[in-house]
Amino acid sequence: MKLPFAATLAGVLFSLFALSAGAQGWPAKPVRIVVAYPPGGGIDVLGRQLADKLTPVWGQPVVVENKPGANTIVATDAVAKSAADGHTILLTTDATFSINPHLYARLPYDAQRDFAPVTMLVLLQQLLVAHPSLPANSVAELVALAKAKPGAINYASYGSGSQPHLAGEMLKNKAGIDLVHVPYKGISLAVPAVMAGEVQLTFAGIATSMPQLKAGRIKALAIGGAARSPLLPQVPTFTELGYPEVETHAWFGLFVPAGSPREAVARIQQDTKRILDEPDFRQKQLVEKGYEVVGSASQDFVMYLRQDSESRGRAVRISGAKAE
Repeated sequence: MKLPFAATLAGVLFSLFALSAGAQGWPAKPVRIVVAYPPGGGIDVLGRQLADKLTPVWGQPVVVENKPGANTIVATDAVAKSAADGHTILLTTDATFSINPHLYARLPYDAQRDFAPVTMLVLLQQLLVAHPSLPANSVAELVALAKAKPGAINYASYGSGSQPHLAGEMLKNKAGIDLVHVPYKGISLAVPAVMAGEVQLTFAGIATSMPQLKAGRIKALAIGGAARSPLLPQVPTFTELGYPEVETHAWFGLFVPAGSPREAVARIQQDTKRILDEPDFRQKQLVEKGYEVVGSASQDFVMYLRQDSESRGRAVRISGAKAE
C-alpha cells in the first residue's frame, strides 16, 4: 500500500530525529579503537597517540585494543558485530578493505555493507630495496639483469596477497621479467632477509628502511606514488620510470559499524583531522616517519576506497594470490 506523502514525511522526520537523538551527548561512554595489528607497529603507535589526544577532547577514556590475526579479519569481524553507536572504531590498513575482499572467497562480514568509512589518516609508499651485492642500481638495470638471468633473482614478501607480493608481481607483469617470490611469515622478517642476503629484493616502508639505507645494508631502487619522497629525493618513483601500475602504497584508516550516528562519524573525522594537522605532531610523528598526512573527509574516503579496491583487485588477479 502506498503511503500518503504526509505519512512518508513523518516517517523521514522520525528517522532523522532518532538518528540525531542517538548521537546526542556522544561519546556517552569510553570509546574503543580496535587496532587490527599487534602492539608496537607503526599503526599501533599512531592509534595510541590519537587515543591519548582524543581522551581530553571527548571527555571520555579512549582505549586501544589490539586484535591481530587472520590478516586483519579478527578485528574487522569484531567491530562489524559491535554496537553501531560510534563508540567502537576500527583502525586498520588497505589490506582489510582493498585486498582481502579479492583474496578470500568468503569473509564473515561484508566489507561494503557492514562499515562506514570515517577517514583515511595517512598514506605511505614503500621502497623497492635490494641487497648491496645485487649488480643493479636502478630499476632499468634490475630489469636488464632479470631478463638476462630469468628466475635467478628473488624477492621477499610477508605472504600471498601482501603488498610486497602484489607489487612484485605487477613489476614482473609490466616489465616482462621473472622474479621468484619468497613469502615470509611476518612483516618484520623481509628487510632482515634482504640484509642477510637470503633474498635480493623486497618492498618496505621508509621508516623501516631508513636506518638500513644510511648504514649501507640495503639500497633503494624506486618508490611508489606520484611524487618522490622528501626524505629520499634521489629515489625515483615507479611512475616516472614507466611503471605506474606498480602500486606499493598502504594506508591507515578509521571505520565504524554501518548505521553509526552521522554526528558521531563527523565528530571522529573532524577531531582526528585537527590532531593530524597540529604542526608539531604532523612533522615529528608523521612526516619525518615517511607518512603522507591525509585526514580525508568521509565521502572522499568512500570514493578513494572504490578506486583502490579496483586497482588492488587487478593486482590480485595478475598475481594469482590466494588466501593462505
